[in-house]
Amino acid sequence: MSTAPSTSPTPGSARAGGPPSDEAPRPAAPAPSPSSWSPLILRLHFYAGVLVAPFLLVAAVTGFLYAGSFQAEKVLYADELTVSAVGDAKLPVSEQVTAAREAHPEGTVSAVRPSPAADATTRVLLSGVKGVDPDHTLAVFVDPYTAKVRGTLEQYGSTGALPLRTWIDELHRDLHLGESGRLYSEFAASWLGVIALGGLVLWFTRRRALRTLRGTNGRRRTLGLHGTVGAWAAAGFLFLSATGLTWSTYAGANIDELRTSLGQATPSVSATAGGDHAGHGAAASAGDAEHGAGLDAFLAAARSEGLGDPVEIVPPADASSTYVVRQIQRSWPEKQDAVAIDPATGEVTDVLRFADYPLLAKLTRWGIDLHTGSLFGLVNQIALMGLALSLVLLIVWGYRMWWQRGRGSAFGRPIPRGAWQQVPPLILVPCVAAIAVLGYFVPLLGIPLAAFLVVDVVLGEIAHRRGRGSGAGVR
Repeated sequence: MSTAPSTSPTPGSARAGGPPSDEAPRPAAPAPSPSSWSPLILRLHFYAGVLVAPFLLVAAVTGFLYAGSFQAEKVLYADELTVSAVGDAKLPVSEQVTAAREAHPEGTVSAVRPSPAADATTRVLLSGVKGVDPDHTLAVFVDPYTAKVRGTLEQYGSTGALPLRTWIDELHRDLHLGESGRLYSEFAASWLGVIALGGLVLWFTRRRALRTLRGTNGRRRTLGLHGTVGAWAAAGFLFLSATGLTWSTYAGANIDELRTSLGQATPSVSATAGGDHAGHGAAASAGDAEHGAGLDAFLAAARSEGLGDPVEIVPPADASSTYVVRQIQRSWPEKQDAVAIDPATGEVTDVLRFADYPLLAKLTRWGIDLHTGSLFGLVNQIALMGLALSLVLLIVWGYRMWWQRGRGSAFGRPIPRGAWQQVPPLILVPCVAAIAVLGYFVPLLGIPLAAFLVVDVVLGEIAHRRGRGSGAGVR
């Protein structure tokens, strides 16, 4: 979810070798020769899994809950979201807004979402309401056939999240710790793809001989389950990692900067009112926003430009602004067109079509909506819950392998260090350069990765010198 959400083979992938005494023997098979860089990937995969898995576990559990919150909202808030009886014709939006303001005169109207379906209520969104989070709005739900107010709920975000989904969303995104808490989800998203990719490399190279599950037990069976599920789910984890970073704190800002430099930023409709009507428009817009007058004409103007339901009407932000009517459908096919309407004349002053978005802007929109479970509705949400569950299982199996690997000696016996020395310079040098680039664009991946390699080298050198001093080779 943004998190988010270790993946294919996680903590504790083991060294290829003979089976421990607690495992059933398997038919002899020639193990493939591991490549020179495979031990380094194994060591990185092991430590990344052990250290990052707790963050990934939190992201997976909260992501699972978030994916299920869409359907839970429909049940929990059915009285507010739906009408008691479908009538013959809906009342004008202006009358519905007036009824909402009579019942709730507090705050100001920040947006109106007309009823998008026959049995759906209209939402009148109020900002600046005492007791409501400044980043949220108070949604007043109005029956479009009778103008009866069916209730109020706090709403957050462009997807119209209500209290349950908002609480889970914030838990998944920042653990309810604010901006500092977002570092956890960015850290998890940054490493999710790396662990998944490392697991795939291990699975399809040096782990082929260990895939069989039938007739095995103990650690080898755990490894087989871990690797098989991880290999099947890896593509989903890579996707969640990439899309989760698009709106993270540091990597997200770098991605936005890169998109802007390439001319691929998400465009917005021009909401500036022009001409000699600017002052008059300001006076008209104030009355329109508070009492609903003119909203029907503005909605009709948007309809004439082809904007179908669901839509949101946003009043002018100031004296020089226009009304903006925009589509808010995040399910496939997406509806994201928008128009600006002069409040004085009712004329459309600008039109923005989703079809005209730059390619990267479209991909970002689709990626985020697929990540959050809204693009393909229930199917999308079930798939996300499946990925989250598989990630939880992989983490459990990974830690179990770590424990099983140390049986008879020490708990969680680590992978021997010094593997980086086996990597040929033609591979090692580009890898170092790639880490430097990652450290800039994805700092919560690149910086810990560089620190891991430095610490690994230093500890390995210390152990080597101690072993040489005692006459025994350590590495």
